Amino acid sequence: MSRSLRIKQNCLNEVKLAVRRNGFPSQRALAEEVGFALATVSNFLTGKPVDYVTFTEICRQLALEWREIANLDSEVTNKKNETHTPSESDPDKSPPYPNGSIPLDSPFYLQRTLFEEQVNREIGKPGALVRIKAPREMGKTSFLLRVLDSAQHLGYRTAKLNIEQVDRAILGDTDRFCRWLCANTARQFHLKPRLDEYWDEDLGSKISCTSYLEDYILKHVKSSLVLALDEVNQIFEYPQVAKDFFPLLRSWYEEAKTLPIWQKLRLVIVHSTEIYVPLQLNQSPFNVGLPIQLTHFSLDEVQQLAQRYELNWTDGTEAKQLMDMVGGHPALIHTAIYHLSSGGITLAKLLDTAPTSTGIYSHHLQRHWITLQDKPELADALYLVMSSTEPVQLDPILAYKLSSMGLIKQLGNQAIPSCELYRRSYIKKEL
Repeated sequence: MSRSLRIKQNCLNEVKLAVRRNGFPSQRALAEEVGFALATVSNFLTGKPVDYVTFTEICRQLALEWREIANLDSEVTNKKNETHTPSESDPDKSPPYPNGSIPLDSPFYLQRTLFEEQVNREIGKPGALVRIKAPREMGKTSFLLRVLDSAQHLGYRTAKLNIEQVDRAILGDTDRFCRWLCANTARQFHLKPRLDEYWDEDLGSKISCTSYLEDYILKHVKSSLVLALDEVNQIFEYPQVAKDFFPLLRSWYEEAKTLPIWQKLRLVIVHSTEIYVPLQLNQSPFNVGLPIQLTHFSLDEVQQLAQRYELNWTDGTEAKQLMDMVGGHPALIHTAIYHLSSGGITLAKLLDTAPTSTGIYSHHLQRHWITLQDKPELADALYLVMSSTEPVQLDPILAYKLSSMGLIKQLGNQAIPSCELYRRSYIKKEL
């Protein structure tokens, strides 16, 4: 039986405020982040029924406790859905455009079984720290959603903070950033901020932040909790804050070795590149805990995804042709298979136009081009890689940034194009 939920009428304003508070300027921005259709998000925000999984996932994104705002007395059961056969013309059942994180209930998510099992085992350990690394659009946030969902099934409380949502002015100041982290962590656990009660200028922001977590958050939240920090590579752009904050994370990890209360905390750090801010070995959180490096899709995984979209790819020929263009890049593979499943384009046409402004990746390539125009030093470094037939040695920071964009692969101290799509589009001046 399919269960749907809707927001209580007296909670609608609270939910709309939560949208702005979490950095979403519009319903469309929220829809893109959670990976649902705009109409679905609009129904949620206007108090119309949406399915249970959608309701709880949007609440998670907005740091709202779904049980507190759901109209549980008027659950909506759509009996027609029990016998309805999905079709491509059914807007609720046809595959959504692959954009942003993949919802927990999506049949189009490929399980990272080995990685998920490793992380779940680690999260069960007191004071654990997990580091998840991969270039952009490799599925880190989708993977993180499943990590947090598993933690909740273990009875843990979870909080997810996205560093991309932090204002630049806050990111550039250690004290303001520590206050932001504490306030948002408290909000996600539905606690009043009470920052001024724990902040002491004489002790400094790092000790104040540590005291806040220990004496307020960890003492008030009775269960173990998981604090996930997404896109922490944004902090790399602010070396002084990085040099203050990352040793602070390491100190919390070390506290768990001697203080039972810190054993309640599990840290998950998600980032796109290696850290390029110099830290002493005993102050870095990037050389302790469990490292997880998300990888590209294999040929078999591309075949699996094609089958889920009901493409008749039987011998792997089509999957290999696609991978010859985009490698196993999850987002690029997913976008191609989505378009091919709709029947609006052939594989030959898709591959022929892929590196051009008329292809399915035009917006993706344009985003990279805009970034490169704003940072000519990156464009120059990328030119060296794309125009060479041999691996190229780059400045480490430039290599890290291009790697985080997914444009290059690093082979030790050298770099090569990450896939044929980027090499060809650069040559055609599309990138």
